[in-house]
Amino acid sequence: MTSPKESQAEPKRTRVALFGVTGYTGLELIEILLRHPHVALTYFASRRGEQPVVSDIFPRLRGRCDARTAPEDLNAVAEAADLALLALPHAVSKAWVPGLLERGLTVIDLSADYRLKDPAVYARYYGEPHGDEENLAKAVYGLPELYGDELRGARLVAVPGCYPTAAVLAVAPLVSWATERAGAPGVIGEVTVDAKTGVSGGGRTPTLGFHFPEANESVKPYHVGVHRHQPEMEQVLSDVAGRPVAVDFVPHLVPMDRGILSTAYVYLEGEVSQVAVQARYEEFYAGQPFVRLRPAGEYPATKDVSFTNFCDISVKVLWNREGKTKVACISAIDNLIKGAAGQAVECLNLALGFPRTAGLL
Repeated sequence: MTSPKESQAEPKRTRVALFGVTGYTGLELIEILLRHPHVALTYFASRRGEQPVVSDIFPRLRGRCDARTAPEDLNAVAEAADLALLALPHAVSKAWVPGLLERGLTVIDLSADYRLKDPAVYARYYGEPHGDEENLAKAVYGLPELYGDELRGARLVAVPGCYPTAAVLAVAPLVSWATERAGAPGVIGEVTVDAKTGVSGGGRTPTLGFHFPEANESVKPYHVGVHRHQPEMEQVLSDVAGRPVAVDFVPHLVPMDRGILSTAYVYLEGEVSQVAVQARYEEFYAGQPFVRLRPAGEYPATKDVSFTNFCDISVKVLWNREGKTKVACISAIDNLIKGAAGQAVECLNLALGFPRTAGLL
């Protein structure tokens, strides 16, 4: 017979190793996974030689996560964990992914290393050859609203960038409309994305432009037309549309800690009403737990989504004339949650068969 003690035992949790403990995304991942009902953080990999205690790196975790970090050792990680979360810089993750996969772990990568399917595009934007084309071809792009079916059971997930998450979710219902339904309006020309982000997007070791005296009381564009997230947007929107979609992207740095506000401008064939566009978005995002569609005439703000995994979206028909319609697609996300850690946990949940919202609501 099973004893009362055995019958009340807590179900076995999936063991998770975290690489990149010391960054802002690492902190958010720890916060989310500490409350996740189905996983346990069992390995904190760090390159710091003194192997600090996690709560010494982030004092707010004292009493909640007092584990000591450990070396980045493949065999030790494989013994301690079933899944690895990689919150590492680009070009660093791909050095670890093959060994982790070979040892049987599921890998959720938050870097850019497995997002771009074309190795030549990766090399052009990241300045070096990819070198792991075999796994690149197998990686699933981790945007659950678009690739939820592919994420179920996935072994390697490439979590999207923060800017592409906000922009793609804002315009995907329009660029895919004609593909899904005969007679629906198609997109004309390029999609223009104007986006603003807070300084945490620069990481915990910022460059001069993200330094407080430089960024405070100022708004400035940067990497105009050459930002590394632009080809990522084009890749995903082209996939959704079933044809090439070009994107013009202008990012801006604004003096706030966190958040992204993205305004994308799309031209549609024909004169399409606000009611029809609003209905398209309601249909497209029906049942999606982390997309909140605003009523017509109501617009999102970054504070509405701070510290949450939600993406708030509003869509507005600006004008109809000369057989065309111009639409403004506005979205707001927390760049560290829906744009990074929260979306990674969404992907983890789908890959492992947990409820998608586990740990996130």
